[in-house]
Amino acid sequence: MNRRHFLATASSAAAATSWAAANDRVRVAIVGVGSRGSAHIREILPVANVEIAALVDPDGRRTEEASSVIFKKTGKRPKIDADMRRIFDDKEIDAVTIATTNHWHTLTAIWAMQAGKDVYVEKPVSHNVWEGTKLVETARKYNRIAAGGTQRRWGGR
Repeated sequence: MNRRHFLATASSAAAATSWAAANDRVRVAIVGVGSRGSAHIREILPVANVEIAALVDPDGRRTEEASSVIFKKTGKRPKIDADMRRIFDDKEIDAVTIATTNHWHTLTAIWAMQAGKDVYVEKPVSHNVWEGTKLVETARKYNRIAAGGTQRRWGGR
């Protein structure tokens, strides 16, 4: 087993174990459904026991299009909102993937963890050390999973 395979397997197992403890189905919100957020949808849709329950983007055309893709594959239409804070208030959401514009990554992750959600944050996770430190402090304070990744490390390429 190489290092990349081990890290991908270990992180997936850790996330699945903690989420499965809450319920049998992980309900995910995707914040930002542009290019990377659309990739999140494609990558999450085939995963067993994971439901894309909500989409957030200020561009309603994007969320409607993404919602249609999800509906065609699953028969369920996710909740749509332009304001991520309302989705974070939803107790049915377990985790959030963040594919917003770069300058929103850290704050979005912090808000989500404060609301009790685990997060996956696209690169860059933060713009500077201070932001990154605050993200880590928030994950520890609220006992949340905060994962950041790049396609070059996690995508098996």
